[in-house]
Formats: sequence, C-alpha cells, structure tokens
Amino acid sequence: MKTLRYIILITNLLSLASCEKIVQLNLNNSISTIVIQGNIYDLQGPYYVKISKSVHFDESNDYPPVTGARVEITDNINQTEVLSEPTPGTYVTSKIRGVQGRTYTLSVKKDNDTYKSSSTMPYAVKIDSLYFAVSPFSGEKVTTIKFNDPPYSVNFYRIVYYINTIQQKEFYILDDDLFQGAMVRYGLQSRGSNIKLVKGDNITIWLESVDKGVYEYFRTAGRENGQSTSPANPVSNISNGALGYFNACSVRKISATVDK
Repeated sequence: MKTLRYIILITNLLSLASCEKIVQLNLNNSISTIVIQGNIYDLQGPYYVKISKSVHFDESNDYPPVTGARVEITDNINQTEVLSEPTPGTYVTSKIRGVQGRTYTLSVKKDNDTYKSSSTMPYAVKIDSLYFAVSPFSGEKVTTIKFNDPPYSVNFYRIVYYINTIQQKEFYILDDDLFQGAMVRYGLQSRGSNIKLVKGDNITIWLESVDKGVYEYFRTAGRENGQSTSPANPVSNISNGALGYFNACSVRKISATVDK
C-alpha cells in the first residue's frame, strides 16, 4: 500500500512538471520624471538648483541634465530672481539672499510644464560642541554633537557630515518629538558604511534647521538621496509629480580634528 502511495505521488509530480509554464514577468520601467534639487541657506550665496531626468531602474545612475528651463526663486517680501544656467542642468543665483524666517518659492518651467515648491527657512540652532567617542558596539570612533533644542516650537533637523571637506553619503534626520526643549547629544553612527575615523581627520558638521516638508523628503529618502525611481520614491515637496526637493534652511557649522 505504501508503494502504491509513492507511485501516485511521483505520477502527480511528473504531471505538474509537464504542465509547467514559463511566466513572462512584465516589469514596467518607471516613466522618466523630472528631478529637481534646490537649496537656499542663510549663508553667503550663490545657491544652486539642479535639474535632471530620472532613469529606468535597470539603467545606470547617470541622470541626464535638463537644460533650457526657466528657474525663478521668489521670497515673501517680493524679492525675485531668474537663475542663470552656467552648466547644463545647473541653475545659479547671483543676488537673492537666504534670510531666516522668510518663505521662498521655487518655480521651474520647462516646455509646457510648471513645477513649484515653497519652503520656509526656520531659525538657526547653534551646535554647542563636537567630540569623538568610542562606540561600545563597534569599537570605532563616533562623531557626536551637542546642541540645545529650542523650547516651545516644533523643530526638524538634517545633519550633513563632511570628512576632510568631502561630503559623506550618510545624512541624519531627526525631529524634537522626544526631546522638546532639551539638551541633545547625537552620535553620527556610520550605519554600516566604510567610515573609519583616524587621527588627523578633519570633521565638519552642518546642522540644518529645515521645515516639515523637507524633513519628510529626507526621512523617506534614506541613503539614496532621493534619486531612486523605485516604487518607494521619497515624498517630494515639489508639485506636478516632480521628484526631489526644495530646501530653504538655516545652517550652523562646527569643525574638529580627530586627535587620537
């Protein structure tokens, strides 16, 4: 009886194999989309807006520039500037200034399409100190900053990390939901990257105070910096289906050298 069950089982498996069908997966490439990345700071300009086209996710990450667009930045006291394009896809200011508390509107017109975004520049938060501590988990040096979160306001931050003047791919996003008005000590973990600090490295940290729309963009962007065309594209603060972001932020910097 057991032998008969084995024969039936083998017959069923052979039957399934003979009916096997090759399934052609219809992987639709994402439609090429305009990508806009612009920043305006409370630092001396010029400021830059870079415009490119996204690529299909089976292509290399070589984003072709978008040329000939009309790019304009206006603030809420009616200062306005049309940006020049000194190199393909890179648009540059010459006179508009970034001022804390002002709202800036970006307008990009290309062919028959218009893309807009507004961002309000928060007031800056000073970094009190920067130091290096040894992680108890990895044994590697960890860059740590300390700052006071302002009370009575909701604050969003983006931390940008430079080693020997080279901006690192890692960026760090946080809000003050859990430390409203408190002293913050924040360690910039390497998150599995190859960052290994050695004696003599010069470290510079930018603490950007950003608005909620910019925070949401970078929170959902992760380490891809928002240029992925995967189904999980980051949440853009630009209209009309554009990818990317427009960021009016205040910045405070601090630098230190790894001494041991």
